Amino acid sequence: MTMYKMIVCDLDETLMNDDGTLSAKNAAAIQAATAKGVYFVPNSGRSYTSFQNDLAQMHLKDQPDQYSISYNGGLILENQGNRPIVVNAMPYEVGEQVFAAGVANPIAATHVYTQDVLYIYHPSDEDCAYLKNRGVQFEILTDADFSRFKSMDIMKIIMALPDMPARKQMRADVESRVDAAQLSVTYSSDRYVEFNPAGINKGSASLQLGQRLGITPDEIIACGDNGNDLSMLKVVGLPVSVANGIDSVKATAEYVTKADNNHDALAEVINKFILA
Repeated sequence: MTMYKMIVCDLDETLMNDDGTLSAKNAAAIQAATAKGVYFVPNSGRSYTSFQNDLAQMHLKDQPDQYSISYNGGLILENQGNRPIVVNAMPYEVGEQVFAAGVANPIAATHVYTQDVLYIYHPSDEDCAYLKNRGVQFEILTDADFSRFKSMDIMKIIMALPDMPARKQMRADVESRVDAAQLSVTYSSDRYVEFNPAGINKGSASLQLGQRLGITPDEIIACGDNGNDLSMLKVVGLPVSVANGIDSVKATAEYVTKADNNHDALAEVINKFILA
């Protein structure tokens, strides 16, 4: 049986309960895996700033030689001091065009993630409630002047839209302004269409971190539930879907948990493949 050395794990709808909390059972299993020398790496579309309390519950907050991946692979950090190790930022000109497509759509809430701060143009009440539930802080943009981001690292730009046809239309709108070859596009949480720079995704960052730690793809477990998790499931030794994963994620997974995200799915994975 393969000795797995690293688990890369999505947060929302995978590790976290629907209410945004981390269960005691999942936290305990993560601590047990870490005690065995296995790296547990949150691999989220969110900013690292939003899951510091969860890292504390895992006993991984501010720890040396422990790591987190944010922004769908845009940023790899060492948890101690949240020290950036790899920054995969979006070219300013690309970001400008992606943002313009978002601004042009009257029903889109457009999120611009910089390295440390999330800015939202045209926020919606429902989207804001979802973010606040997960401890995500943000600043509201009252105008569409993108030049304020000129000197910042733009990690990703995403739009919250009410249904998949609207998200796919947004992708088409963006790709009418930006060469699709310059973008990595995913969907997440049944609400977002997400734009990262080409070649940057949860999978590429998992491999980048593995390489730095001397861990081969075969020695990595990846756990997810949604479209933006597929890139990491496709490149690791053991791809796992939680029971509530979308069909394409389940089809890609070698193991589908019996439990869903609200019933300690990650503890199930760790108990079966790390602690058994």
